[in-house]
Amino acid sequence: MSAGDRYTRMFARLATARQGAFIPFVMLGDPDAGRSLAVVRSLAAAGADALELGLPFSDPSADGPVIQAAASRALAAGVRRKDCWAIISTIRAEFPELPIGLLVYANLVCHHEPDEFYRDAAGAGVDSVLVADLPVAESAGIAAAARARGIAPVFIAPPNADAARLRAIAAAGQGYTYVTSREGVTGADERLRHDQSGLIAALRSLGAPPAVLGFGIASPDQVREALAMGAAGVISGSAVVQRVAAGENVEEFVRAMSAAAREPR
Repeated sequence: MSAGDRYTRMFARLATARQGAFIPFVMLGDPDAGRSLAVVRSLAAAGADALELGLPFSDPSADGPVIQAAASRALAAGVRRKDCWAIISTIRAEFPELPIGLLVYANLVCHHEPDEFYRDAAGAGVDSVLVADLPVAESAGIAAAARARGIAPVFIAPPNADAARLRAIAAAGQGYTYVTSREGVTGADERLRHDQSGLIAALRSLGAPPAVLGFGIASPDQVREALAMGAAGVISGSAVVQRVAAGENVEEFVRAMSAAAREPR
């Protein structure tokens, strides 16, 4: 299977139906390995179009306090990389067509050789990896290691990206393009702060992978707003992780968000 094939099929299916993708994020291992598997399974079973998963890390610089706390809980529970691969492998076996992405940090990829990281990720069934603190201008070697293992390298397109950076993101990315709704770190917002329709249109004109809007997506109305900007889908992280931390059933939230994404455009 080529890098990003599951994403290609998923976005093509939704585009034909004039619908968007809802992609929830959770931290693997939060609050412990066993309950984390149950949470991830429930996200997939409730209708998520793809999954975005974090690996516990002690210095998640792009994340706000909610996701930082989730990483701390997982580490405190003794969750290690092998436990995360085991969770992903189980979900891959149960949901063979579901795109599964990781959002990680460069230290996790480069602690050993990048090829070792991508080999293990591919073996578990990962489709894409977004390295949050890796600028596209410095990504060539790591992106090549990902593609060599059939994993799509994903890049962040921030609101202040200039034309040269957008061209580089469009050329290097596969699977999808992560468009941030605002500057700063992750966290649920009551409303989207900026209209990113111009940025999304620019990415489309450059032939970039489908734009997915993240940072602050926490309600069905925000899903509708993001799709109206031209996004192919949305990622919701902090709002999901908050519910996990509170011991709530996340399925109702996923169903409501997925229903908003499926309203024909």
